[in-house]
Amino acid sequence: MSSAPSLHLLCAGAAQGLVKALQPALAPWATLHAQFGAVGALREALLAGAPCDVMITTQAMLDELIGSGALRAAGAAMLGRVATGLAVCRGAPHPQVATRAQLHAALQAAQALYFPDAQRSTAGIHFSKVLGQLGLAQTLEARLRTFPNGATAMRELALMADPAALGCTQISEILYTEGVELVAPLPPGFELATVYSVAVSQPCTQPELAARFIGLLTASSAAAQRHAAGFDD
Repeated sequence: MSSAPSLHLLCAGAAQGLVKALQPALAPWATLHAQFGAVGALREALLAGAPCDVMITTQAMLDELIGSGALRAAGAAMLGRVATGLAVCRGAPHPQVATRAQLHAALQAAQALYFPDAQRSTAGIHFSKVLGQLGLAQTLEARLRTFPNGATAMRELALMADPAALGCTQISEILYTEGVELVAPLPPGFELATVYSVAVSQPCTQPELAARFIGLLTASSAAAQRHAAGFDD
């Protein structure tokens, strides 16, 4: 019996939990080779020629890559919105963060702040701006712990098991990571809800499999998995 054909995926870390949840349904008809990471790093990988049949990224970046011809407009689809939130290691107290004053106090009290790349990741870029808005960027500089992507930042937060530390990334990455707990989305005035979408690459070695995979991700039957993974329609 011949092995299932390969499907190469470049996927924003925010969608990793969703892809993992649906991977068993994909397994009978394709072997998925997925690279997860910050959207800026994935863009660089795609343009450098990394194997890719399907890409999951922010809607803004998808539009850019369709415009440049790197991704196909035909068959592109939205997966949903993901909010950016705060996390603590499992069992740690959950600070109040519902207002500007509470968010300021919680961040100022944290002994370390874990978040993704402030240059190439959606959540990292946003959180860096939040620190600036609150006037905390310089005050907390020595406590900042940045990582290539949100999943790595959350794993490191879990490993440190420091009840006085906070993390910030896409809620979907918090929900997916063992050892951390979601505190809450960022409060009004600081919130960020990012639309993630999926498209076929140009060229694509497995166009039929790519279309089938996109159908699996966006099907109404997968709504529960999308919601559990942190996506809102």
